[in-house]
Amino acid sequence: MTEPELVIASSPTDAGIGCWDLHTGAEHLRYRTCSSPSHGLTCVGGRFLASSQLRETKSSSGSILYWSWNKPQVEVKSFPAEPIYPLVSNSEGTYIAGGGASGEIYLWQVATGKLLKKWHAHYRAVTCLLFNDDQSLLISGSEDGSVRVWSLIMVFDDLLRGKARQPYEFSFSEHSLKVTDVVIGYGGANAIIVSASEDRTCKVWSLSRGKLLRNIVFPSIIDAIALDPGEDVFYAGGRDGKIYIASLNAIADPNNNYGLHILGFLSEQSKAITCLALSTDGSLLISGSEDGMVRVWNTKNHNITRIFRHAKGPINNVVVVRQSSLMSNRGTVNSQMSSVKRHGVSLPPPLEKCANSADENDYKAVIVPRIDPDRSVEASYISIQSLSNQILELQRQGSSAAAEMEIERLKLDRSRSMQMIQQWETKFQSLHQFCVTELLDGEKAGNA
Repeated sequence: MTEPELVIASSPTDAGIGCWDLHTGAEHLRYRTCSSPSHGLTCVGGRFLASSQLRETKSSSGSILYWSWNKPQVEVKSFPAEPIYPLVSNSEGTYIAGGGASGEIYLWQVATGKLLKKWHAHYRAVTCLLFNDDQSLLISGSEDGSVRVWSLIMVFDDLLRGKARQPYEFSFSEHSLKVTDVVIGYGGANAIIVSASEDRTCKVWSLSRGKLLRNIVFPSIIDAIALDPGEDVFYAGGRDGKIYIASLNAIADPNNNYGLHILGFLSEQSKAITCLALSTDGSLLISGSEDGMVRVWNTKNHNITRIFRHAKGPINNVVVVRQSSLMSNRGTVNSQMSSVKRHGVSLPPPLEKCANSADENDYKAVIVPRIDPDRSVEASYISIQSLSNQILELQRQGSSAAAEMEIERLKLDRSRSMQMIQQWETKFQSLHQFCVTELLDGEKAGNA
């Protein structure tokens, strides 16, 4: 059975936020008063929506707004030190990162609103941000044409950062114009990164080697990309209204009309494609366009299965959220909304404009990489050993953060143990199936 998912879309004009059930088409609550920049809409840990805001193109200030699931009105307003363009949350919803017009990156703790860190990341405005799958890395793209990979451990460790030759893990600077979108695959430090730019190229990078793997030239500027879960292809939304299908492995016919590595395209004669997202299983591709439409495509037969119409104005953000991630009690979105109405759930406080210098010496951020089944045991061991060393150091300093980090370490140990159990269960089932198959084949051969 297909897991229920929501499609959430916003516009750069003051057209609010639309929310629909991806599979039934039913419209949920429509949220008011939202003028989000591209990549400026995020769902924070399934608990609430957050969006950066830019009321005027030349405005020297901006805001970040929060909406709960059951109310159309804005509930929390934050006013950062400068306009924030991309806004992203880690999967647990504990941190929010924002990219500034000046090239600064800001990292806040959601529960307290504290500004934990800010650093100068790019020479020009940050255009896109995302966390990798184990939440240990932050990837940024910029108007300066570069894509940079930041280790969150290094960001918070002044000693480690001081020893490094540069503050980032990698800086990819082969794009000649503004970076418009960045996506990352699975595999932790071994994942691939795909970036799009106004130079009409998409580039595929190796995160483990820090090298360019493939350069694909498109007939049009690409503003949005989505990576298929199988990582065989990715989709690239062009300003010509087409969604190109590009291969990550096979080479397309060099004599085709699209270009090398481009397998084909999806099109319904719409205006420029501004944003793309995929359903969890990759069977549905969701596109947002300047014509104000959200289209749902079947990735197997390339047909449109559903169209959502936004209130007015172009679409510039599309986010797909699993309904199971919205619930604390595994209910439906409607039941959660009813529960909120009965009991009331307060959203976190506004985000700090500037770091409180009085708290800097007392507060320590806890950045814990998640254990991935595909990640090597050695890498997991190193992460846990590093965390244990940090705990001992904080205990020597008498910091209250030590207790918090000890809890995180125990959670990490439990998570790793559970994943090891699941891996052994999978291996046992595979071995059992193999033995049964061999016995049945042997009996058939004997009877014959």
